[in-house]
Amino acid sequence: MKYTKGFTLIELMIVVAIMGIIAAVAIPQYKQYVIRGNRAAAQAFMMDVANREKQYLLDARSYAIDGGTTALTQLTMAPSADVAKNYAFTITVPVVTTTPSFTITATPISGSAQANANDGYLTLDDLGVKCWSTNGACPNHW
Repeated sequence: MKYTKGFTLIELMIVVAIMGIIAAVAIPQYKQYVIRGNRAAAQAFMMDVANREKQYLLDARSYAIDGGTTALTQLTMAPSADVAKNYAFTITVPVVTTTPSFTITATPISGSAQANANDGYLTLDDLGVKCWSTNGACPNHW
């Protein structure tokens, strides 16, 4: 008898089944990894903005003007393209207070991976309180 070289149909089906199982586990994990990476990039940018706000306070005796992009322009900052495609940033500075303060909010942009995953909002204030929430309350600190 002469044997031909090659794979049988059963062997090929086993390989396809194994690859399907690996893909079923790996793809959702990869998507979660990307979402966590995007969130971490936004958090790092928010920390940079907070540091710049504090430097601005020392120079100008007030925080940068309210209005999100206006304040970022005043601080000569802009998010990287990767961060900007997933989050919109606003900086809120109360006008009438005895103590200057600010709150930086990162909102997932509609249609982005973060919004599709219902990743929630990130906030950071002048006291360093960091919040990650999907409903406005602050159950999670980052």
